[in-house]
Amino acid sequence: MRDWTKGLNENSLPWLLEEDAENPGVQYFALTDLTDRPLDDAEVREALRSVMTTGPVPVILGAQEPEGYWEEPGPGYRPKYRSIVWSVSMLAQLGADGSDPRIQKACEYLLEHAIDKNGAFSASATQGGAILCLMGNLSAALLDLGWLGDERLDGAVEWMARVVTGEGIAPREEKEAPLHYLKSGTCGPGFCCSANDGKPCAWGAVKVMLAFSKLPESAHTPLITKAIETGLEFLLSRDPAAADYPMGYATKPSRSWFRFGFPLFYVTDVLQNLEVLTSFGYGPDPRLANAMDLVSSKQDEQGRWKMEYTYNGKTWVDIEEKGKPSKWVTLRALRVLKHRA
Repeated sequence: MRDWTKGLNENSLPWLLEEDAENPGVQYFALTDLTDRPLDDAEVREALRSVMTTGPVPVILGAQEPEGYWEEPGPGYRPKYRSIVWSVSMLAQLGADGSDPRIQKACEYLLEHAIDKNGAFSASATQGGAILCLMGNLSAALLDLGWLGDERLDGAVEWMARVVTGEGIAPREEKEAPLHYLKSGTCGPGFCCSANDGKPCAWGAVKVMLAFSKLPESAHTPLITKAIETGLEFLLSRDPAAADYPMGYATKPSRSWFRFGFPLFYVTDVLQNLEVLTSFGYGPDPRLANAMDLVSSKQDEQGRWKMEYTYNGKTWVDIEEKGKPSKWVTLRALRVLKHRA
């Protein structure tokens, strides 16, 4: 494999490999994702221990209720961005150890309280709250935290594939059908979402495809395989650098597409689209060239990327500082460069 760091103005990998009590997850992921260290490597194990004892993860876990949720019981979508939906997603992105009993309790709580009658993750535990971005984010988080094989998660992922392909689901107008789309939430196949005026939602598509990218091939059922093909076709139907996917109520792409940040919830950026597409082997595809150039153009002289989008002040703990070089965003960019190679 060619040296993927050659596209950097300066090699920032050593910066990410430093011990950092404020952001220990960066070192953990740099070791495992960028230098391919095995999980049983002594330095990797020590980095994971640091994730669980320093930095943001202990702060988030310290706010957890004894029953396993945060803030309010129930499906856990509200209040933003401190309830269980956001906390579990953030823990997974920070590299938290899924075997920790507190995290296992949180995941179990989600699986018992945030799934609707069809088996889908839902903001309200009803079909109307089963939106694509939520389904994708929670599926991705639980897969990262080690729940592959749990029949509830497997069912949620399979249902997510079903709503993408439309297999066995009647149009929303056919209200007498035993299974049909609704006007609210995911309102049709091909990533159609009511929040995007019923049009295909690229933010939702990226989150769904993110979850699918975390599945081993052995877990690719025929329905999931078809959904992945649908997602790749959709995301590659536009230039990811322009992000001019169907815009629903807007007249131009959201500026958030072009502001790279961490953590990521329902808002999506060009970098995450590339993370997904490169994970499926499309790194060398010429259709990604403009987006790759956009990513490269955002690095500074030291090969670092700034934090441009942040949830600081809204989540349990702040992550780095907006406008300053960010280890987390740089980690994300380097993952894409490595996958491209």
